[in-house]
Amino acid sequence: MRYLFEEYAFDTDRRELHRGTDAVSITPQVFDLLEYLIRNRERVVSKDDLIKAIWNGRSVSDAALTTRLNAARDAIGDSGEGQRFIKTLPRKGFRFVGQVREARKVAGLNPGDAPESVPALPDKPSIAVLPFANMSGDPEQEYFADGMVEEITTALSRFKGLFVIARNSSFTFKGKAVDIKEVGRRLGVRYVLEGEVRKASGKVRITGRLIEAATGTHIWADRFERDMTNIFALQDDVMLAIVSAIQPKLFQTEIALATRRRPENLTAYDFYLRALQQYYLTTREGVAEAIRLAHRALELDPRFGLVAALAGVGHTRNVLLGYAADPHFDRKEAIRLLRLALSLDDSDADTLAWASFISAYMFGDCESSVELADRAVSLNPNSHRAWGGRGWVYIAAGLPEEAVRSFERAIRMSPVNPQLYLPFGGMGLAFIELGRFDEAIVAGKKALRQNPSFSIAHRCLASAYAHVGLDTQAREAAARLLEFDPAFTISAWIARGGQSNAKLMTEGLRKAGLSE
Repeated sequence: MRYLFEEYAFDTDRRELHRGTDAVSITPQVFDLLEYLIRNRERVVSKDDLIKAIWNGRSVSDAALTTRLNAARDAIGDSGEGQRFIKTLPRKGFRFVGQVREARKVAGLNPGDAPESVPALPDKPSIAVLPFANMSGDPEQEYFADGMVEEITTALSRFKGLFVIARNSSFTFKGKAVDIKEVGRRLGVRYVLEGEVRKASGKVRITGRLIEAATGTHIWADRFERDMTNIFALQDDVMLAIVSAIQPKLFQTEIALATRRRPENLTAYDFYLRALQQYYLTTREGVAEAIRLAHRALELDPRFGLVAALAGVGHTRNVLLGYAADPHFDRKEAIRLLRLALSLDDSDADTLAWASFISAYMFGDCESSVELADRAVSLNPNSHRAWGGRGWVYIAAGLPEEAVRSFERAIRMSPVNPQLYLPFGGMGLAFIELGRFDEAIVAGKKALRQNPSFSIAHRCLASAYAHVGLDTQAREAAARLLEFDPAFTISAWIARGGQSNAKLMTEGLRKAGLSE
């Protein structure tokens, strides 16, 4: 029997415990204790029960029992404080409370298949897109639904940070009443996307649900209704809406999982997720921690190109936001990591997006940066990070109209993303150079509603308010900017990598009273 919970696989036949693909060292007695708790997870196990089962009724001190319990918790990333898996009920006993899937030797998906082992979960978010049920009774909708599922599967597979089950495996469940937990177990995925298609009165309604397979928990659900005027355009429209909704949701869920794990049990991917969370804070401390965690990930996996790019962007942000104690060092490190990332993986859209940003602001090579940014969105047109990166590169290149279009696309890709302050802030800067100051104010305010400490948004508002003659608001925004960036001067900002071609931005900052 194999018991699966979160990223752990507990094999009673082989007497092995694995976290993802890594074996976890565990003593025989602690293994027995953990097995007993898991097998009896439906009830509270008393101290006497444990002593009878593990020590054959011999006299055992409370200290010895506590030591074994702590070792069991430690092996599965739990603790006495967290009690995520093993819960202590005072004066009653103990209970394994984690969500467990049982993985026996199972028959193949078809009666003639040979028995096979259940695949282990990959060390990154994994998803299967099941065939959408045709609820309309119209055979034509069958082709539409199947085609849409294929498009969604293809679009998700372009995200290298996702493990996506191929269509042929997912479609073995077509037309069957399925148990989502069983689907996740058999395909070896953490998440399942399912849905239905219904046609009525010249319209088609599509419902989608993203489910965590082990627990059956619904992470995301939505409904889309469109006119049946152009079936292929409709298919693309719904595919885009679903992918742009679930991909960020998947990573938010994965980041939450990573932050709950004990540091000594983390993999390179876990460190990457934690680094990403810190990077998005945009604070001095957050950027420093993101760089540290990214380097930990690189130590564990020296060929992790995406995390090398993330570390490079962290050093770039240190320079641009005035966090660097030694700007020359950070600039040099950003360029080194840019080259490393591209040498490791120059075919991943998100890696190219970050590389293009570093190139634009640390090298000042706008032509090469634009080429990298355009290639990123070509590789994955559904990546909000690729479109957002392209926007920042086009700002550096002095092409604000194209920057706005890129940021708008990024927002459309991920309309509920907690990091929308980044494209909104970028749009604000672009609007200023286009002379659309009222729109810049709206964008800057939206950015600050998500992240009040985002200094770029305060800079945007200071300049835009000054241009429209709202001097009081301009000086207030300038004062807020100096709270988060005390060393800010116009010349220092340009030296960091601010756009010397941003004439209207610079003019507004002067009007707002910021020092030259």
